[in-house]
Amino acid sequence: MTPRHTTYLLLFSLSAIVALLAVRWTGLTPVPASEGPNQAPPGTTVVLAPVTIDRIRHTIRAVGTLRANESIMIRPEVAGRIRQVWFEEGQAVEKDQLLIELDDSELQAELAQAAAQLKVSRLTYERLKQLDLDGKRYVPKQQLDEVAGALQVSHAHHSLYATRLAKTKIRAPFSGITGIRRVSPGDFVGSGLDLVNLEDLSQLKIDFKVPETLLRHLAPGQAIELTTDAYAGETFRGTVYVIDPQVELTTRSVQLRARIPNPQQRLRPGMFAQVLLTYGQEERALLIPEEAIMPKQDKIYVYLAKNGAAQLREISLGTRIKGFVQVMNGLTEQDTVIRVGHHKLQEGDPIVALTEPTP
Repeated sequence: MTPRHTTYLLLFSLSAIVALLAVRWTGLTPVPASEGPNQAPPGTTVVLAPVTIDRIRHTIRAVGTLRANESIMIRPEVAGRIRQVWFEEGQAVEKDQLLIELDDSELQAELAQAAAQLKVSRLTYERLKQLDLDGKRYVPKQQLDEVAGALQVSHAHHSLYATRLAKTKIRAPFSGITGIRRVSPGDFVGSGLDLVNLEDLSQLKIDFKVPETLLRHLAPGQAIELTTDAYAGETFRGTVYVIDPQVELTTRSVQLRARIPNPQQRLRPGMFAQVLLTYGQEERALLIPEEAIMPKQDKIYVYLAKNGAAQLREISLGTRIKGFVQVMNGLTEQDTVIRVGHHKLQEGDPIVALTEPTP
């Protein structure tokens, strides 16, 4: 055999081996599922959540500013020079305790004068009255009336100066804490001048507003929870005791006022506070994760998992609590909603449910 024939034989053998390997390789390669004649398209991967039942409280949040149970600015009713200050700033005082005393020497003299005039008027009236006892009227009736009128005027003057004298001693109208004093002993003060503020901090009040749509759910005695920036993470509790009978026209809201016990006087008037009002509770409420809902225009929807497909359902919502929302109608406790992945779905799309990893 010549070398050329040998070369041709080797090339022919290699070609046959390559062809055989190609046939075997083609026979072992699978056909993709998408190219199969009856293969269904894969579904959209989603995470499901069942409709749960739990007890919930119906609440609403509002804001307000704390105010003292009672709060006034002490002001004198008569002018005078301050003789003595009987309290310390920031001191707890009792009702009717003497706070400030004004110089009363001039009023004492005027009261003495009024007392002397009253005595003269009374004696004059009694003497003329005695002359008229036998019914012969030795004293003209007009003169007797004039003396009686003078006696009444003397009584009035005496009462006036006695009242003014009493007002030189300024007393606390209720128990509370005195504020920062604005005057000093020896100052001459006119009537109505600010002297010191007095605050009753034994309990505080807070005013807040809620929408008029909740009016039928409101009643005195409802509980509130109050939080402040000053005491982060701490909750104070109080009770609604009055509801304003008038709805505000501009905001369509109702104003409520609540009392908050403050035995340690930690809360102070003027502090900003957040209020959580509880106006009812429901023992068996339908709840779904808040992220499952889909607002569209003025309606709310969710996707249900039904027989391996997505089904769109309109619902109405109630109270929201800690990542969940109450469903008022549109679902039952046997339903399962699509919590994650619903934004990629259309009505009737096939779905593949995943199990959430344990956190």
